Amino acid sequence: MKMSKSKILVVGGTGYIGKRIVKASLAQGHPTFVLMRPDIARLIEGSFSDHQSLVDAVKQVDVVICTISGVQLRSHNILLQLKFVDAIKEAGNIKRFLPSEFGIDPSRMEHALEYGKESFIDKMVVRKAIEDAKIPYTYISANCFGRYFVGNLSQLYTLVPPKDQVSIYGDGNRKVVFMDEDDVATYTVKTVDDPRTLNKTLYLRPHENILTHIQLVEKWEKLSGKPLQKVYISAQDFFASMKGA
Repeated sequence: MKMSKSKILVVGGTGYIGKRIVKASLAQGHPTFVLMRPDIARLIEGSFSDHQSLVDAVKQVDVVICTISGVQLRSHNILLQLKFVDAIKEAGNIKRFLPSEFGIDPSRMEHALEYGKESFIDKMVVRKAIEDAKIPYTYISANCFGRYFVGNLSQLYTLVPPKDQVSIYGDGNRKVVFMDEDDVATYTVKTVDDPRTLNKTLYLRPHENILTHIQLVEKWEKLSGKPLQKVYISAQDFFASMKGA
Protein backbone atom coordinates (compact mmCIF):
# COMPACT_ATOMS: atom_id res chain seq x y z
CA MET A 1 0.00 0.00 0.00
CA LYS A 2 1.44 3.36 -1.04
CA MET A 3 1.80 5.81 1.83
CA SER A 4 0.44 9.34 1.40
CA LYS A 5 2.89 12.22 1.24
CA SER A 6 3.25 14.46 4.28
CA LYS A 7 1.67 17.89 4.13
CA ILE A 8 4.47 20.47 4.32
CA LEU A 9 4.32 24.06 5.53
CA VAL A 10 7.25 26.22 4.36
CA VAL A 11 7.84 29.33 6.44
CA GLY A 12 9.48 31.98 4.25
CA GLY A 13 8.44 30.20 1.08
CA THR A 14 9.24 33.10 -1.25
CA GLY A 15 12.79 33.63 0.02
CA TYR A 16 16.13 32.55 -1.42
CA ILE A 17 16.10 28.92 -0.27
CA GLY A 18 12.41 28.85 0.66
CA LYS A 19 11.15 29.18 -2.91
CA ARG A 20 13.38 26.28 -3.94
CA ILE A 21 12.04 24.11 -1.13
CA VAL A 22 8.46 24.95 -2.16
CA LYS A 23 9.29 23.92 -5.73
CA ALA A 24 10.97 20.70 -4.59
CA SER A 25 8.08 19.86 -2.28
CA LEU A 26 5.55 20.25 -5.09
CA ALA A 27 7.76 18.29 -7.50
CA GLN A 28 7.90 15.39 -5.03
CA GLY A 29 4.13 15.34 -4.69
CA HIS A 30 3.66 16.83 -1.23
CA PRO A 31 0.59 18.94 -0.45
CA THR A 32 2.48 22.19 0.06
CA PHE A 33 1.58 25.29 2.04
CA VAL A 34 3.32 28.61 2.59
CA LEU A 35 2.80 31.12 5.38
CA MET A 36 3.42 34.05 3.06
CA ARG A 37 1.81 35.31 -0.13
CA PRO A 38 0.43 32.59 -2.47
CA ASP A 39 2.34 31.32 -5.47
CA ILE A 40 1.37 27.90 -6.83
CA ALA A 41 1.35 26.48 -3.35
CA ARG A 42 -1.54 27.02 -0.93
CA LEU A 43 -1.57 30.01 1.35
CA ILE A 44 -2.02 29.60 5.09
CA GLU A 45 -2.80 32.79 6.94
CA GLY A 46 -0.78 33.43 10.05
CA SER A 47 1.15 36.11 11.91
CA PHE A 48 4.14 35.92 14.19
CA SER A 49 2.37 38.44 16.40
CA ASP A 50 -0.65 36.12 16.75
CA HIS A 51 0.27 32.89 18.54
CA GLN A 52 -3.08 31.22 17.92
CA SER A 53 -2.84 31.86 14.18
CA LEU A 54 0.50 29.99 14.15
CA VAL A 55 -1.00 27.10 16.11
CA ASP A 56 -3.94 26.96 13.69
CA ALA A 57 -1.57 26.97 10.70
CA VAL A 58 0.57 24.19 12.16
CA LYS A 59 -2.49 22.00 12.81
CA GLN A 60 -3.19 21.88 9.06
CA VAL A 61 0.08 20.16 8.14
CA ASP A 62 2.42 17.32 9.13
CA VAL A 63 5.82 18.94 8.63
CA VAL A 64 7.14 22.48 9.10
CA ILE A 65 10.25 23.68 7.25
CA CYS A 66 11.54 27.09 8.34
CA THR A 67 13.62 29.06 5.83
CA ILE A 68 14.06 32.38 7.64
CA SER A 69 17.38 33.76 6.45
CA GLY A 70 20.58 33.61 8.46
CA VAL A 71 20.81 37.40 8.28
CA GLN A 72 17.53 37.62 10.17
CA LEU A 73 18.70 35.05 12.71
CA ARG A 74 21.56 37.33 13.71
CA SER A 75 19.03 39.93 14.86
CA HIS A 76 16.07 39.82 17.20
CA ASN A 77 14.20 37.80 14.57
CA ILE A 78 15.56 34.61 16.13
CA LEU A 79 12.38 35.03 18.16
CA LEU A 80 10.35 34.16 15.06
CA GLN A 81 11.66 30.60 15.07
CA LEU A 82 11.16 30.31 18.81
CA LYS A 83 7.56 31.41 18.33
CA PHE A 84 7.11 28.60 15.85
CA VAL A 85 8.62 26.15 18.31
CA ASP A 86 6.01 27.24 20.86
CA ALA A 87 3.20 26.88 18.31
CA ILE A 88 4.38 23.42 17.23
CA LYS A 89 4.62 22.29 20.85
CA GLU A 90 1.07 23.45 21.56
CA ALA A 91 -0.38 22.01 18.34
CA GLY A 92 1.11 18.61 19.15
CA ASN A 93 0.61 17.11 15.68
CA ILE A 94 3.87 17.83 13.84
CA LYS A 95 5.88 14.76 12.95
CA ARG A 96 8.94 16.70 11.76
CA PHE A 97 10.33 20.24 12.15
CA LEU A 98 13.26 21.47 10.08
CA PRO A 99 14.56 24.78 11.49
CA SER A 100 16.31 27.37 9.37
CA GLU A 101 19.91 26.15 9.15
CA PHE A 102 21.15 24.82 5.77
CA GLY A 103 24.74 25.93 6.37
CA ILE A 104 27.58 24.70 8.58
CA ASP A 105 26.56 22.49 11.52
CA PRO A 106 26.52 24.95 14.46
CA SER A 107 27.13 22.16 16.97
CA ARG A 108 30.63 21.78 15.52
CA MET A 109 31.48 25.48 15.52
CA GLU A 110 32.37 26.10 19.15
CA HIS A 111 35.86 27.02 17.91
CA ALA A 112 34.52 29.68 15.50
CA LEU A 113 36.04 33.15 15.58
CA GLU A 114 33.98 36.09 16.74
CA TYR A 115 33.10 37.14 13.20
CA GLY A 116 29.99 35.10 12.46
CA LYS A 117 30.03 33.14 15.71
CA GLU A 118 26.80 34.81 16.83
CA SER A 119 24.87 33.01 14.07
CA PHE A 120 25.99 29.61 15.34
CA ILE A 121 25.07 30.52 18.91
CA ASP A 122 21.59 31.61 17.80
CA LYS A 123 21.01 28.38 15.90
CA MET A 124 21.97 26.35 18.95
CA VAL A 125 19.41 28.31 20.99
CA VAL A 126 16.72 27.22 18.53
CA ARG A 127 17.98 23.62 18.60
CA LYS A 128 17.83 23.54 22.39
CA ALA A 129 14.26 24.86 22.35
CA ILE A 130 13.24 22.18 19.84
CA GLU A 131 14.82 19.35 21.80
CA ASP A 132 13.58 20.61 25.18
CA ALA A 133 10.05 20.64 23.72
CA LYS A 134 10.60 17.06 22.43
CA ILE A 135 9.62 18.10 18.90
CA PRO A 136 10.70 15.60 16.19
CA TYR A 137 13.32 17.29 14.01
CA THR A 138 15.84 17.04 11.21
CA TYR A 139 18.75 19.47 10.89
CA ILE A 140 20.14 20.13 7.40
CA SER A 141 23.84 20.91 7.03
CA ALA A 142 24.66 21.96 3.46
CA ASN A 143 27.83 23.95 4.17
CA CYS A 144 28.31 26.60 1.43
CA PHE A 145 25.70 27.64 -1.14
CA GLY A 146 27.25 27.47 -4.58
CA ARG A 147 25.66 30.66 -5.89
CA TYR A 148 27.21 32.59 -3.01
CA PHE A 149 30.74 31.23 -3.27
CA VAL A 150 31.42 29.58 -6.64
CA GLY A 151 30.49 32.13 -9.31
CA ASN A 152 32.67 34.83 -7.76
CA LEU A 153 35.50 32.43 -6.82
CA SER A 154 34.75 33.20 -3.15
CA GLN A 155 35.75 36.84 -3.49
CA LEU A 156 34.36 39.45 -1.11
CA TYR A 157 32.23 42.34 -2.38
CA THR A 158 31.56 40.96 -5.87
CA LEU A 159 29.18 38.49 -7.50
CA VAL A 160 31.27 37.87 -10.62
CA PRO A 161 34.68 36.22 -11.07
CA PRO A 162 37.71 38.53 -11.17
CA LYS A 163 39.31 39.22 -14.53
CA ASP A 164 42.98 39.54 -13.64
CA GLN A 165 43.70 39.05 -9.93
CA VAL A 166 42.16 36.72 -7.36
CA SER A 167 42.47 36.81 -3.58
CA ILE A 168 43.32 33.49 -1.93
CA TYR A 169 42.52 33.27 1.77
CA GLY A 170 45.18 31.60 3.88
CA ASP A 171 47.14 29.04 1.88
CA GLY A 172 44.05 28.17 -0.19
CA ASN A 173 44.26 24.47 0.65
CA ARG A 174 41.40 24.11 3.15
CA LYS A 175 38.58 21.99 1.73
CA VAL A 176 35.06 23.37 1.41
CA VAL A 177 31.74 21.77 0.41
CA PHE A 178 29.93 23.79 -2.26
CA MET A 179 26.27 22.85 -2.77
CA ASP A 180 23.79 23.68 -5.52
CA GLU A 181 20.80 25.28 -3.81
CA ASP A 182 18.28 23.28 -5.84
CA ASP A 183 20.00 20.07 -4.68
CA VAL A 184 19.78 21.31 -1.08
CA ALA A 185 16.03 21.83 -1.52
CA THR A 186 15.51 18.43 -3.14
CA TYR A 187 17.26 16.50 -0.39
CA THR A 188 15.70 18.61 2.34
CA VAL A 189 12.24 17.55 1.19
CA LYS A 190 13.34 13.92 0.82
CA THR A 191 14.11 13.78 4.55
CA VAL A 192 10.61 14.52 5.81
CA ASP A 193 9.18 11.02 5.32
CA ASP A 194 12.47 9.16 5.83
CA PRO A 195 12.69 7.48 9.27
CA ARG A 196 16.49 7.40 9.01
CA THR A 197 16.67 11.19 9.33
CA LEU A 198 14.37 11.50 12.36
CA ASN A 199 16.10 13.45 15.14
CA LYS A 200 19.32 13.47 13.13
CA THR A 201 21.53 15.91 11.23
CA LEU A 202 21.74 15.31 7.48
CA TYR A 203 25.08 16.33 5.97
CA LEU A 204 25.02 17.16 2.25
CA ARG A 205 28.53 16.79 0.85
CA PRO A 206 28.89 15.03 -2.52
CA HIS A 207 32.50 14.01 -3.09
CA GLU A 208 32.93 16.04 -6.28
CA ASN A 209 31.60 19.15 -4.54
CA ILE A 210 34.47 19.20 -2.04
CA LEU A 211 37.15 21.61 -3.27
CA THR A 212 39.91 23.81 -1.92
CA HIS A 213 39.98 27.48 -2.84
CA ILE A 214 42.94 26.82 -5.12
CA GLN A 215 41.07 24.00 -6.90
CA LEU A 216 38.05 26.25 -7.40
CA VAL A 217 40.20 28.94 -8.99
CA GLU A 218 42.00 26.38 -11.15
CA LYS A 219 38.68 25.11 -12.50
CA TRP A 220 37.76 28.65 -13.54
CA GLU A 221 41.18 29.22 -15.12
CA LYS A 222 40.72 26.04 -17.15
CA LEU A 223 37.23 27.08 -18.29
CA SER A 224 38.21 30.68 -19.10
CA GLY A 225 41.59 29.81 -20.58
CA LYS A 226 43.18 32.65 -18.64
CA PRO A 227 45.45 32.37 -15.58
CA LEU A 228 44.80 34.75 -12.69
CA GLN A 229 47.39 36.47 -10.52
CA LYS A 230 47.00 35.04 -7.01
CA VAL A 231 47.30 37.29 -3.98
CA TYR A 232 47.43 35.40 -0.71
CA ILE A 233 45.62 37.05 2.20
CA SER A 234 46.74 36.02 5.69
CA ALA A 235 44.21 35.54 8.47
CA GLN A 236 45.68 38.58 10.25
CA ASP A 237 45.23 40.82 7.21
CA PHE A 238 41.76 39.44 6.50
CA PHE A 239 40.44 40.21 9.96
CA ALA A 240 42.13 43.60 9.98
CA SER A 241 40.18 44.47 6.82
CA MET A 242 36.93 43.30 8.44
CA LYS A 243 37.22 45.74 11.33
CA GLY A 244 36.36 48.72 9.17
CA ALA A 245 33.65 46.94 7.16
